[in-house]
Amino acid sequence: MHRGAVPAAPSQRLPRQVKLFGWVSFLNDFASEMIYPLLPAFVTGILGGGAQALGALDGAAEFAAAFVKLGAGRLADRVPLRGPMIVLGYFIAVVVRPVIAVTGAAWQVIGLRVVDRLGKGLRTPPRDAVIADVTPAELRGRAFGLQRGMDHAGAVLGPVLAWWLLASGSANVRTVIGASVAPGVLVLLLAIWAVRDGGRRGTTGEDGERVGAPSPSFPVLPRPAPSAPLVAISLFYLLRMPDTLIILRSQELGVPVAIVPLLWAAVHVVRSSSSFLGGAASDRLGPGRTMWAGWLVYAVLAAGMARAGTAAAAWGLFLALGLVSGLTESPERALVARLAGARQGSGFGAYHGITGFAALVGGVALGGVFQRYGAATAFLASAAGGVALVLAWPVLARAAWRE
Repeated sequence: MHRGAVPAAPSQRLPRQVKLFGWVSFLNDFASEMIYPLLPAFVTGILGGGAQALGALDGAAEFAAAFVKLGAGRLADRVPLRGPMIVLGYFIAVVVRPVIAVTGAAWQVIGLRVVDRLGKGLRTPPRDAVIADVTPAELRGRAFGLQRGMDHAGAVLGPVLAWWLLASGSANVRTVIGASVAPGVLVLLLAIWAVRDGGRRGTTGEDGERVGAPSPSFPVLPRPAPSAPLVAISLFYLLRMPDTLIILRSQELGVPVAIVPLLWAAVHVVRSSSSFLGGAASDRLGPGRTMWAGWLVYAVLAAGMARAGTAAAAWGLFLALGLVSGLTESPERALVARLAGARQGSGFGAYHGITGFAALVGGVALGGVFQRYGAATAFLASAAGGVALVLAWPVLARAAWRE
């Protein structure tokens, strides 16, 4: 065997279906992130809600997605169901998101956001299961890095368009939210294409070599032996500050509402670029070490956000927080794929479900602390939790794998 043939093997290339789902994520976040950075001002300004309503907005939405993901994960182990689940999940989002434009109360926004996240809960486990199944194990970090990177890249363009529409005076907040239907339709069409491509190709790479064999049976949850990593990941979602509250903190520090979409876009530039790097680092260094670095970065920056006093500091810290997503999201998924074995649907359903429930509890709790005691106290509490997790992780990792 020629030594030069090994690097050129198909294991060095990501399967085409992974790339298609990357573009689906790109367009979906283009549509979604036209809306999301405007929600804090929309809920607190136009609709009269408070910080706790924002915490409930994020928390309830993630809980709804978490609840659906647990069942969707099990269904996703039935391979023929994956395609319809993915398409239906994106369809729900495309239909529901623009309706937020005509709401008149904060609870209506929360309700619609919950329905939107139900669609996310339905589509995410089967999509991640497909990516894991069609990708060689040694490239899974890179595959999920591509998906997360494209997702965040779409989240750059959506806020930029929203900012341009607001700044030019050609649209108000409600009009911008309604306009998200246009890229949403493209999402649905591309998702159908990606699913059909998967139906023709099955679990094969670009060269036709079989790289995965999902079980068609109705399974139990993933093997429980190395549960400590999933517990640690869930704790991070419990203590992590919701993005809506980070945006609200930035507004408190002097970032104008009209500029928030630009800040949000800039954050996603950091998230997108660092997702590619985080995925590659996960394949080289291991997902555990890469996640640990992300947790450490978060603890330091959350403490900085608590002590910040200017709009410039808010910009710098919020942008730096984008590194956290790049260093954690791809390694988390690569680790879950490893632990789940042949039961990728159940594995990703459990991962998304448990972390979503943790995000609910954390979002509501931190929103309450924010509203009652102020932003500095809430961010310091979040940072302290991050430090505790950083210190505990080596012990948890050693207990799980005895390395």
